[in-house]
Amino acid sequence: MSAPLVPSLFGACYVLTGWIVWIVDWILRAIGTVIPPIYAPLDALANWLASSSVLTVLTWFVIALVMVVWASLINLLTVMWVERKFYSRLQDRYGIMISIWSLPLWPFNRRKDVPTHKGWGYLQNVADGMKLLQKENLVPASADSMMFNIAPAWIAGTTLMLFAALPWSSGFYVANLDLGILFILASFSLAPLGILIAGWSANNKYSLVGGLRSAAMLTAYEIPLILVVIALVFTTGSLDPKIVVSQQERPLLTLGPLVIPAWNLFSVQVIGFVVFLVAIVAEMERIPFDLPEAEAELVEGWTTELSGMRFGLVFGFKWLRMIAGSALLSILYLGGWSGPVFTTLYLGTVPIPIIPEEIWFMLRIYLLSVFFIWLSWSVPRVRIDQILNIGWKRLIPLSLLAIVAAAAVRVVTG
Repeated sequence: MSAPLVPSLFGACYVLTGWIVWIVDWILRAIGTVIPPIYAPLDALANWLASSSVLTVLTWFVIALVMVVWASLINLLTVMWVERKFYSRLQDRYGIMISIWSLPLWPFNRRKDVPTHKGWGYLQNVADGMKLLQKENLVPASADSMMFNIAPAWIAGTTLMLFAALPWSSGFYVANLDLGILFILASFSLAPLGILIAGWSANNKYSLVGGLRSAAMLTAYEIPLILVVIALVFTTGSLDPKIVVSQQERPLLTLGPLVIPAWNLFSVQVIGFVVFLVAIVAEMERIPFDLPEAEAELVEGWTTELSGMRFGLVFGFKWLRMIAGSALLSILYLGGWSGPVFTTLYLGTVPIPIIPEEIWFMLRIYLLSVFFIWLSWSVPRVRIDQILNIGWKRLIPLSLLAIVAAAAVRVVTG
């Protein structure tokens, strides 16, 4: 199987932190040399910064920063851009498809009467973020101001918690937890509480109805989500994401040069895959399961009173939850970051795999995200009673069937 491009995120960040501390130490000692009276305290400070314990603590801060930048800035902006471009093609929204090159005063546009698609439009998301940062954050006069301010931070914080235990390869992760999948599911289950708090604290009937709908819907879908993971434990015997992925790397069937991997999707867990797929769409609150904030029915639901960057946080972090949900679906059923090895180049003594694990993993994440986007912009939403019937009367029995089937296979195969 392919090797990771980042064999150890902690090791890479430790080297980076060491370089930063070395530069800071050099600056401190240079200042102390210029001003002799303060050389001794600055030298002591430099030695303290260079100690192994301080370097380790600083490294963990750098790891957290790297993961936030990787998840929130790079992947979040990319998925938002992909959705805009994709649904503009699906629904023929011409305004989104044209670019800055179409402006009549743009000197590089040779035909002023024909809009062009040149340009990526990637920075549009950055412009939207800057616009939201400049808007005033209003708090309704009758709202519970403390809870109203806590709710967006709660949603953002619990979403970022997902990436603390979510590995992007066998070496690119913040923390390798034995119960990492359970931690990720627990983090998923915390966000609905923030949604309920946001709907209740705004003291607005539309927000309250949206928050209550969210609590009812997400409760109905979190139960089958956890049940199918229990079924998966019969096959994997572990809740460690790295172990789950490693078990799917073995070949299931060989047809000449074609090797079919032993993904859990190709086993008795196919029932659990279907249930997990439907439930994770509900956890993302995407159409057809977006009734908690259905703008056509609830005046934006629980986000009615949110403005400025509060709205930007809760709106943008829905895409982060889609990335995390796609990553978890890939780890559990689609082989995670495993992929074929083509060749490995060497930069000196450093191996650089062609198509490393991180690329295979991101490929699966983005393909699943495009599927969820396609689904959201192609089907109508369903009523709240239909949503609850699907969760309680369809998915829970199917998830129990998945447990029985997985247990039976386990008994038969020993």
